[in-house]
Amino acid sequence: MKLNSLSGSKKKNKKRLGRGIGSTKGKTAGRGHKGQKARSGVAIKSFEGGQMPLYRRLPKRGFNQFGSNKKLIAMLNLSKIQKMLEKQTLKSNENLNLAFLQKLNLLNKKYKKLKVLGFGELKNKYNFEVNFISSSAKEKIEKLGGKVSLIK
Repeated sequence: MKLNSLSGSKKKNKKRLGRGIGSTKGKTAGRGHKGQKARSGVAIKSFEGGQMPLYRRLPKRGFNQFGSNKKLIAMLNLSKIQKMLEKQTLKSNENLNLAFLQKLNLLNKKYKKLKVLGFGELKNKYNFEVNFISSSAKEKIEKLGGKVSLIK
């Protein structure tokens, strides 16, 4: 094979629409007469002439993150807990749990579980009753002399 023997790809000339009757695509330019599809700017996606479309005939599938069985978990950092506790006057021997925080209107009633995260610092010793806790939060609480008990 030589360079002079190569032939370029043959391009098919695009048919010019609406250029007179003799061009075979004149007048209506292959769109037929009137109607929605004869107009410009038309896109009838998934329309099946009034028949129930395929996407509505098939059952729903897949994962729904916001389903009815979603677990509502309140996630609180130690810094946020400290700010909350500074506003309220609490004894350091109190047990901090979800019900107690909801009773003081520090947490919304919609939450079913409580998770404590380790960002920030606590200044006082508290005992925690939580469903979940991060290792750094547990370490900081126990460093102050508090206790952490996990609820199942």
